[in-house]
Amino acid sequence: MKTRWLLPLLAGFAMLAGAAAPAMAQAWPSRPLRLIVPFGAGSGTDIVARIVAQEVADIIGRPIVIENVGGAGGTIGVLRAARATPDGYTFIIGAVDTFAQSQFLFITPPANTVTEFDPVALAVEQPLVHIVRRDFPAQNLQEFAARARAARPGELSFGSAGVGAAPYLACAMLNSRIGVREPVHVPYRAAAPALQDMMMGRLDYYCPLAISAAGQIADGTLRALAVLTAERSPLFPDLPTAREQGIEVTDGYYWNGFFVPKGTPEAATAGLQAAIATALDRPSLQGRLRSAAATVVTPERRSRAYLEGFLASEIQKWSGIMREASVERQTQAQ
Repeated sequence: MKTRWLLPLLAGFAMLAGAAAPAMAQAWPSRPLRLIVPFGAGSGTDIVARIVAQEVADIIGRPIVIENVGGAGGTIGVLRAARATPDGYTFIIGAVDTFAQSQFLFITPPANTVTEFDPVALAVEQPLVHIVRRDFPAQNLQEFAARARAARPGELSFGSAGVGAAPYLACAMLNSRIGVREPVHVPYRAAAPALQDMMMGRLDYYCPLAISAAGQIADGTLRALAVLTAERSPLFPDLPTAREQGIEVTDGYYWNGFFVPKGTPEAATAGLQAAIATALDRPSLQGRLRSAAATVVTPERRSRAYLEGFLASEIQKWSGIMREASVERQTQAQ
């Protein structure tokens, strides 16, 4: 008797649970999202993250809280994102340094960006530039190279957001190309304090994202000597590339894309990708990013599948570049 009434009741519960599952999946997002930025406020990655997040929040109808987790070349923030609960409410803005270059630079990377994250969407590309303090005795990259080669070991200093960050690798490879002898590397948690030290004369040179130093370059408090990309930047059309000045450097484009912790629900990942892709189509967002020296990638490069393949190719490419340039591998982030 008990079995006869219990079985239909259990079947009813199963039907209700099955009906609830799609409803729960469609409920995303039901609360604010958290976007981890693995660099300090005011950095190039932070600026891009805030511009994109504002538009995405408008599309999904939920706030996006920015959490800046700077330090150690961005690896602290990446590790925090990798350990976050994969519930669809935490994502991270990744980049060429934190997600590709780090996989070779560190003997044991803090996080495996292929196995510990799922790709969402590639978003933008930005140029890196070589800048010096205002009173540095060089007017172009050739003069800087001559001055740097003549300097005593330890006489010149350069900044970065830590070993592993793209500005560090850009300057390290430039040092190798022009023969700088044992410069002092000064790591910072973000671009802003490094730029401040340069303006105070405490730091000689830096290779930041153009977006980070655009204001200081424009007002003359810092001087740009070269853009480290194959072509000139629309933001600085009169600034020659390193190659134009006779110094061959690896193409210094810095890309940003979005990732979620591995195991994030499919509905959330797909919904976030669709919202980001829609946001990147908005002329207002494209204009804001363009004014900040960032270029939105074309629509065919915004899919999850594209970012997955792109990340794999970037890891392979940069591993080869750094090996050929004899970039010293690190035991841990600094």
